Amino acid sequence: MQIEYTGRQATVTRALRAQAEVGIERIAKILGKVTSAHVILSATKYRQTAEVTIKTRLTKIVGVAECPSMETSLRDALIKAETQAVRARKKLQAKKRQPKEEKLTAEPALSRPRKAARTAATDEAEMPAASKNGAGRGEKVIPVTVHSFPAESPVHEPHLTRSTDSVALRPMTIEEAVKEAEFRDRDVFVFRDNEGAVKVLHRKRDGKMELIEAP
Repeated sequence: MQIEYTGRQATVTRALRAQAEVGIERIAKILGKVTSAHVILSATKYRQTAEVTIKTRLTKIVGVAECPSMETSLRDALIKAETQAVRARKKLQAKKRQPKEEKLTAEPALSRPRKAARTAATDEAEMPAASKNGAGRGEKVIPVTVHSFPAESPVHEPHLTRSTDSVALRPMTIEEAVKEAEFRDRDVFVFRDNEGAVKVLHRKRDGKMELIEAP
């Protein structure tokens, strides 16, 4: 593997070269065959920048970091490049697995028509045997579907909820009951009039209130 170094107002020391080679070799193990690698170290008055570019046959990875120290910048750039290498490898593995999954999902679909054809051939083979034995001679065979029903049909209990907002606690007139039903937003409202008779207000589908008087 060929590694190219470029220093822009920065000196590429042996320690930096060794640090870069160790990091690039680790990335090469993740990606596989690496065609080339380029390390660019640049320095200004207050900034130390490291850029690591790694190329393979299928992808290109670039890691850039900027720190006050060149060793720290190179270390962070290699870490970013390694993270990108792991993501690129996962994407490549996902693409390789996709045709196998499609093949597995397609195989069960092919087995059903064969089984159905085999069943139809078996039925045709059994039909003449029945006629040779004399069963149904001269008669047209009609398929019959038999349904089995449970001995007792299940009875679902109604879901009931108790409501106290639909009952008036004090006697009131019809006008007061209508206003109270509107205020409580109730379609059914039970109340007693001033004489103690039980009455029910019911809102119909057309929005009109219906008065029901208990006997």
